[in-house]
Amino acid sequence: MTDCLFCKIVSGDVPAKVVRESAGTVAFRDINPQAPTHVLVIPRAHHATVGDLAAADAELLAEMVREAHRVAVDEGIADTGYRLVFNTGAQAGQTVFHVHGHVLGGRGMNWPPG
Repeated sequence: MTDCLFCKIVSGDVPAKVVRESAGTVAFRDINPQAPTHVLVIPRAHHATVGDLAAADAELLAEMVREAHRVAVDEGIADTGYRLVFNTGAQAGQTVFHVHGHVLGGRGMNWPPG
């Protein structure tokens, strides 16, 4: 999609602080971090929401989750705990409609969330 911010990051047209890449995903630092570690994991292919991705390509969704865990390992937060969040829809806080998982950690996470 030509007007999608995350598609532009995948293509290299918009810069990002990439921390990890796989065949199907790109992981980069969030520009407005909500925790000491805040990395977004996105598929290279455009899917608007996690539900859309799950219906279209369950293996790619599984790859995203595996890569999110690898980010947590690389960032040193896998053993202490991290949160993986998929906001789905505007009311849930999704602002970019290209599915993305937020890997959050490096501090205590409260429950219930926001």
